[in-house]
Amino acid sequence: MRVLVTGGTGFTGSHAVRRYLSRGHQVRVLDNKKGAFYDELVSAGAEIQLGSVADRVAVRRAVEGVEIVQHIAAAFREINVADSVYKTVNVDGTRIVAEEALAARVRRVVYCSTEGVHGHVVHPPGTEDSPIAPEDYYQQTKWEGEQAFHEVLAKGLDGVVLRPTGIYGPGDPARFLMLFRMVKRGRFFIVGNGTACYHPVYIDNLCDAFELAADKPEAKGDTFLIADARYLTWNELVPMVARALGVDVKIHYLPLRPVWLVAAACEAVCWPLGITPPLFRRRAEMFSHMRAFDIGKARRVLGYDPKISLEDGLSRTAAWYRQHGYL
Repeated sequence: MRVLVTGGTGFTGSHAVRRYLSRGHQVRVLDNKKGAFYDELVSAGAEIQLGSVADRVAVRRAVEGVEIVQHIAAAFREINVADSVYKTVNVDGTRIVAEEALAARVRRVVYCSTEGVHGHVVHPPGTEDSPIAPEDYYQQTKWEGEQAFHEVLAKGLDGVVLRPTGIYGPGDPARFLMLFRMVKRGRFFIVGNGTACYHPVYIDNLCDAFELAADKPEAKGDTFLIADARYLTWNELVPMVARALGVDVKIHYLPLRPVWLVAAACEAVCWPLGITPPLFRRRAEMFSHMRAFDIGKARRVLGYDPKISLEDGLSRTAAWYRQHGYL
């Protein structure tokens, strides 16, 4: 079949593209730039169309003759980007993809949202019915994107919403790379006491969910949290990363309030000057916010079963970082 992957040259999207190509499907990609994996995917047989999901003409051309759409493209916490960009891509772009897919009679659209729409989980583990409490503009626009998506579902689109947790794996250029680099130094600073939970999802497990969400008739119109089998505290995660790297690490604890105030001051000074702050409030808060979820619904309805363990996923990720000179 022919599959469209929006945002297909980035980290998450490129893995989805590779998965479908490995199944023998024809894969078309719509992306607004030549991401890190552009040349590799072209060589592998992907058809790549450069354009924005907010460009209706580009989207209309991209969905033509397509059976499945994996809508992964997003504006994701980019530096010095206006709020209007997040709304244009994450909200307007999602509505356009959904509307054009409906007009083209696409069999199913899978929208990749985020667990971040739930914000801090007050009563862990969270479920799909946990309160919606986005904590930044990115998360807010992903939630508004879900609402836009549901508006088109009500008009007849066959679609599914996935809310992945913290995605990591080979090719991840940001989140876990920073974590690995900090651990590799042998000293890791946690803001708070390290007992808040983080819930990762290995990229291959997420790609399993993408395929299942596209194929299961009973998933139509529904929403699913997608994560690895377990969540863990920062006090547990950091030593596991150290073991994957084969290093020793000592954890140092910093009080939240003073670090938060310093981060706020850094942002206040740096943003107006167009400088990336050395410390973000979001980074300081990361260690105190609860991210722990129940994936029982995805298991029951989709048949989702995260096959790659955290230990294996961390080892594979560490090996990729080393092979490509990131560590």
